[in-house]
Amino acid sequence: MDKFTKEVRSKTMRAVKSRGNKSTEIALIDLFKEHSIKGWRRNTKIFGCPDFYFPKLKVAVFADGCFWHGCKCKKNKPKTNPAYWETKIRKNKARDRLVNKELKIRGYVVLRIKECQIKKGRLPQKLLLSFS
Repeated sequence: MDKFTKEVRSKTMRAVKSRGNKSTEIALIDLFKEHSIKGWRRNTKIFGCPDFYFPKLKVAVFADGCFWHGCKCKKNKPKTNPAYWETKIRKNKARDRLVNKELKIRGYVVLRIKECQIKKGRLPQKLLLSFS
């Protein structure tokens, strides 16, 4: 049972923004700085709206929150309205696959970094090798 009323929960979830999340995007910026990774841009108007874009390398980077993108590290499932959340996450994953496919067709390298990887300080080897 949810400890919040339906209205309070709804307001809380509406407040979750897709940009500037501290546990994903801001933490990833810190990792970029730690590894001296430069040349990225944010809020680039390319298909799929990647969180970070490296124009010289044509690399699109997405910082995916584990809950919203269905990462297996999240064992906790919402107890209220589980059908809604399963459908929501399934649609998010389908959209991720579509964006990946379309960007690859357009010649971009697509990297998706999960929140749990960011928290552990892990960056994809492909990205690290590009800047070593």
